[in-house]
Formats: sequence, C-alpha cells, structure tokens
Amino acid sequence: MVQVCVNGGRGSGDGALVPLSPKAMAGSAAEAVAAGASDIHVHPKSPCGEDTLSAKAVAATLDEIRSQVDVPVGVTTGAWAEPDPAARVARVREWSVLPDHASVNWHEPGAEEVAAALLERGVGVEAGIWSGTDGAARFAASPLGPRVLRVLAEVTDPDPETAEDTARELLAALGTAHGRPALLHGEEGGTWPVLDLAARLGLATRIGLEDTLTLPDGRRATSNAQLVTEALARYGSGYRSGSAYRFGSGSGAGPSSRRP
Repeated sequence: MVQVCVNGGRGSGDGALVPLSPKAMAGSAAEAVAAGASDIHVHPKSPCGEDTLSAKAVAATLDEIRSQVDVPVGVTTGAWAEPDPAARVARVREWSVLPDHASVNWHEPGAEEVAAALLERGVGVEAGIWSGTDGAARFAASPLGPRVLRVLAEVTDPDPETAEDTARELLAALGTAHGRPALLHGEEGGTWPVLDLAARLGLATRIGLEDTLTLPDGRRATSNAQLVTEALARYGSGYRSGSAYRFGSGSGAGPSSRRP
C-alpha cells in the first residue's frame, strides 16, 4: 500500500501546489489515486488555512474527496489542531461525517482517549509512533494496541544520511507492535531514504506534499500525483531487491508470510 498524504500541516507559504480547500484537496487526491495511491491521509483546514478537527471542515473535506475517489480516506487528530485533550475527544464525537480512519499520535497527551473515542464510533485508528518520542513505549503498554488498524512508524529525522538508521531504530523499538501491520515513512530530507527502506522491508509506506515538496533528485514536485508516480517506481524496484519485514526480527532479513 502506498498512501498519499495530501497536504499535512503545510499552508499557503509552501506554495500554490499544496491543496488547502476541500475542492483542491479532492482534485489532488483524485490525481494521486489515478497515479496509483490506494489510501488517502488529509488534514482538513479552517477558512484561514489552519489544521482543524471541526465537524464542518471534516465533513466538507470528506464529502468532496469521496465524490471523486473510492478509496479509504483518513484525517489527522494531531494535538496542534486542538491542543486540549478533552476538546479533541469532543471534536471527534461531534463529527457528522466519519473518515475511514484517523491518525492518533501516541506521544501526545490524551492519545488513549482520542483513540478510544474513534474506535467507539467505528473509525479505524492509525497509531502514529514518532521517532524521538516515547510513543513506542506508550503504545507497547496500551490496551488499545491490538485494536488499531495499523501503526504509522513516523521517522522525524530529516537528515538523508541518518534517516534510515533512525527508521531501523524505530522499528526495533516497536517490537511486535501488538501484531499490527506497519506503514513506514519519513519526512523532508529523510522521505526518500525511508521510503526506499520500506520497499526493501516489504512495508506499506506513504508519500505526498505533507512529507516532502521535492523529488529524489531535488527538483520541486509539481503535484501529489507526481510524487506518487515516483514513489511507486522506486517501491517496485526496491521491493524486488529486498524481503518482507517481520516485527521483532530487528532486520529486514528473512522471508515473512505476514505482510502489512
């Protein structure tokens, strides 16, 4: 699976190619799906272009995207969009249109409560486990761990020289990850090295303007679809030369029948 992360926390300062309105997000998502993306992660925006969890914005975004594509669509529940944990839970319970899944960053205050609220409403949970945080340890101890849809192993190291090592350390810290499938991805300068590693390990991954604005050769990407096209080409090549990853093995060596 290659998920497209349409916009993330980026705004108008990142260039006109970053989709901020529901219509622009839907158009960009549809192009990315046509290019081969099989899942969508999007950040609904307020009229000012800021990330929001408001029921109105979430509904408008999901309705617009679903009018153009027929693949799962997920949203963020990042604390930056609603810092107060109780208010974040209340927002989730106010949603009139539900996403297929939503990411929950396990290192953030209130993660367990937000995840529980999503599960109660029948929304799949992507457990966001960031490198450089205690998210992996918290997730390992979470009674909700076995119930999540998948683990988002999020490598926050932007250095292309060290991001792969950071990714391997994160996977090792995740251990068995409650037996849940993983999606491995990087950001900024670490995006492409981590995507290549995900391919070699046989893990799901993601690509899009949330994670990077540039292609592997440093040129500025023109769209999410262009990033997806490049990612799929690299993934196919990398997967053929690697092998599937088994959680808890500590490496990518050895075949595994359990694929994410």
